[in-house]
Amino acid sequence: MLDIKSVRQDPERVAAALATRGFVFDIEQFKALDARRKQADVDSQSLLAERKSASKKIGALVGQGMSVDDAKAQVNETLEKISAQLDALTEQAKLAQGELETLLLSVPNTPDNAVPAGNSEEDNIELSRWGEPATFDFTVKDHVELGEALGQLDSETAGKITGSRFTVMYADLARLHRALIQFMLNLHTGEHGYNEIYVPYIVNRESLQGTGQLPKFEEDLFKLRADQDLYLIPTAEVPVTNVARDRIFEDAEMGEQGVRYACHTPCFRSEAGSYGRDTRGMIRQHQFEKVELVQMVRPEQSDEALEQLTGHAEKVLQMLELPYRKVILCGGDLGFSARKTYDLEVWLPAQETYREISSCSNFGDYQARRMQARWRNPATGKPELLHTVNGSGLAVGRALVAVLENYQRADGSIGIPQVLQPYMGGISTLAV
Repeated sequence: MLDIKSVRQDPERVAAALATRGFVFDIEQFKALDARRKQADVDSQSLLAERKSASKKIGALVGQGMSVDDAKAQVNETLEKISAQLDALTEQAKLAQGELETLLLSVPNTPDNAVPAGNSEEDNIELSRWGEPATFDFTVKDHVELGEALGQLDSETAGKITGSRFTVMYADLARLHRALIQFMLNLHTGEHGYNEIYVPYIVNRESLQGTGQLPKFEEDLFKLRADQDLYLIPTAEVPVTNVARDRIFEDAEMGEQGVRYACHTPCFRSEAGSYGRDTRGMIRQHQFEKVELVQMVRPEQSDEALEQLTGHAEKVLQMLELPYRKVILCGGDLGFSARKTYDLEVWLPAQETYREISSCSNFGDYQARRMQARWRNPATGKPELLHTVNGSGLAVGRALVAVLENYQRADGSIGIPQVLQPYMGGISTLAV
C-alpha cells in the first residue's frame, strides 16, 4: 500500500508516477474521501471539547440558584445529545477511512525511476545475455514430444484425474524434476546464505492482501470453500513474506544483509487471464513447483538486495548451462506490488525464443505497509517499515522444460546437466 502521507502531500506526483504503468489514479475521489474523514475528525474534536465544557456547567447552574438535580438533568441532556452526535461522527469517520483504505488497496505501487516507459512486454528492455543457444543438426522437438517419447510425461492421464493444464511424470523424469528442486535449495542455502523455510500451502485473505494478490487478483486464485476465506497459494511469496506480518524484527535479527528465506512449494493458479495461451505442455499449468527466494531488508539495502537476488537466480541457470537473457520490465508490464522487476528468460529451442523463468522484484515498503512488517532502527529505537524483495530461483517446471529441450539428442534421449547428475544417482542420460 502506498504511504497515505505521501499521497496527501502530492497526489498529482503519485498520479503521474502511476500513469507510467497505465494506472489512472482518481485524485478527486481520494481528496473527497480524505476530506470526509478529516472533517469528521475535526467535528469530533469540537464535540469532545463541548462535552468537556458541558460537564463543568453543573456547579455554575447551581450557583445561579438551580437545584443540583435540575442542573444535572440539564447537563446530562446536553451530554446525551453530544454523545449521539459523537457516535454518528465516529461512524462517518470509520466509513470514510474504510473507503479510503479500500481505494488505496486497489492502487499499485509506484515504479522506481529506473523503470523504462512502455505499455506491454514488447517494451521491456534487454540488459544482458548469457550463453549461446545450441544449434542442432536434426529437427528439434518440444518438451511434450520428448517427454512422451520417453514414456514419462503424461498429460492425458492428468486430464482424466483432474482436467487440463495438469501433468503426470514418471520414473527418471519425475526424479529429474525432484533433482532440480534439491539442487536449487542446496545452492541457495549453502552458497547464497538463505535459510530454508517450510510453510503452509493454504493461506487466508489477510495474507494475500498483505502481499498484494487481493483484492485485485481474486479470479486468479483457487478458493477452497465459499464459506471460508482460505486459498491455495499462487506462490511461496505469500506465506513466506507473511512470516513478517505484524512483527517487529530487532536489528540483530536482521543480520548484515537482512532476513533471507528459500522455500520450495507447489503453486496453484487458475490462469484466468491467459485465455488459451500455452495450453500445450508444462509452460503454463494450474499446478507447478517453484523455489522462491525472499529477502526482508533495511530500506537502504533493497536496491542492492534486488541485484544480489537476481544474481542468485542467474547462478542456477549458469550452473545448468542454459542460455538466458535478463530484461527490465517497463511500467506497463510491472507486477501490481513491484516497484522494479528483472525477468530472466531462458532459451527454448522448440519455440526459438526466450521465455520467462524467473521474476525478481523490489517492492520497497509497499507490502510491508500492508502487513505492518517492521524492524527496529537502532539509531532511533523506533520501529520502521522494512523492504521486501523476492524472486523465483527458479520455476522448476520451466527449468525442466528448458533442460529437456536444450539437452535433447537426435535419438530422442536427453542429456542430464553435469551439476544434476549427483542427484540422479550418477545417471547422465534419460534414454528412450
